[in-house]
Amino acid sequence: MSAHIPASLKPAVQASLQTWHDMVAARDLSRLPGILHDDACFRSPMAFKPYQSAAAVNLILSTVLTVFQDFKYHRFLASDDGLNVVLEFSARVGEKSLKGIDMIAFDEQGRIVDFEVMVRPFNGLQALGAEMGARLAAFLPAYKG
Repeated sequence: MSAHIPASLKPAVQASLQTWHDMVAARDLSRLPGILHDDACFRSPMAFKPYQSAAAVNLILSTVLTVFQDFKYHRFLASDDGLNVVLEFSARVGEKSLKGIDMIAFDEQGRIVDFEVMVRPFNGLQALGAEMGARLAAFLPAYKG
């Protein structure tokens, strides 16, 4: 997917989403803290309770970027209020292919307040969960909401 950002989004959201796409394309999320709200929340496809705080969101997203191979965005949907987007993606984890969506909610200042991921099929989700668990199991309990 190209990083064409629709004009229907709030200007601050447009800027943050462009930053997100640039970071993902470069596989470098070092600027992510600058677009995260302090109380940002990450909703994992593997956990019922969300992970709370910008530090948790930064840790999880920075790690998943190293787990995914052949990551690519395909479709982009935006809400009428200009504060929410859905990004469809595909990737591989080892030999398992998966598809998913990132549902991202922004505040008026363009900061990410909620980042929810859904993934299918189940064997792709299992592979993702195993890799993420191996890398983050010791760190994530501290961020549970």
